[in-house]
Amino acid sequence: MNAGYTDLAKMIDHALLVPTLTWEELEAGCRMALAYDVASVCIMPHALARCAEILAGSTVQPSTTIGFPHGGQTTAAKVAEARQALADGGTELDMVVNISRVVSGHWDHVRADIRAVTDATHAAGRKVKVIFENCHLDDAQKIHLCAICSELGCDWVKTSTGFGTGGATEADVALMRRHTAPHVQVKAAGGIRDLDGLLRMRALGCTRCGSSRTAEILDEANRRLGLPPVRLAGGPGTPPPGSVAASPGY
Repeated sequence: MNAGYTDLAKMIDHALLVPTLTWEELEAGCRMALAYDVASVCIMPHALARCAEILAGSTVQPSTTIGFPHGGQTTAAKVAEARQALADGGTELDMVVNISRVVSGHWDHVRADIRAVTDATHAAGRKVKVIFENCHLDDAQKIHLCAICSELGCDWVKTSTGFGTGGATEADVALMRRHTAPHVQVKAAGGIRDLDGLLRMRALGCTRCGSSRTAEILDEANRRLGLPPVRLAGGPGTPPPGSVAASPGY
């Protein structure tokens, strides 16, 4: 593939998290992501094992969510979710912090919650993204979370679930990149619906963006690069049904 296209495609975690997606739509979305050669498919946990089967042998990673979307589960429940996801073939896990504990200032609990999932994931040789859900937090809380994730060696910090009252903003991405250690990457999610949005996030230091608009974004990338469209079962550049179903944020 063209290096310019690959650089963009490998920024995208294709989101299949809308709760009403059918089994057929979930499978079609995985195959679409495979055809576009994105970074990962972030799918609902119940479908992760099937996602891993479809993506086997490719460079597209099977990923899922932990403590989604509000983060209010007990730490033990989150760790159990993580272990199940790892057993089902997940290689990247997107966990939500305990938002209630963050806004309450219970930082020891927040740190222990993140540590437990991170340790379980890293013990299996896999990676973890920590979702802040910035729409509910002030800047001081976001900065404190960046410090905790840097201390614990999390692989990414992530702006949003895509299901909150707001998604990724340029100000938040810049803040997270500025206050997170260099070894921790930044992921933006929620509201990234076109190529220009992806490019803006990349310029701010994002290495990943979550989106359900993968086909539109990468079809536009191919047009600008003068490349032929990606060919899918439904015809050139045509995403299969359900593959780009948009959540309120994604």
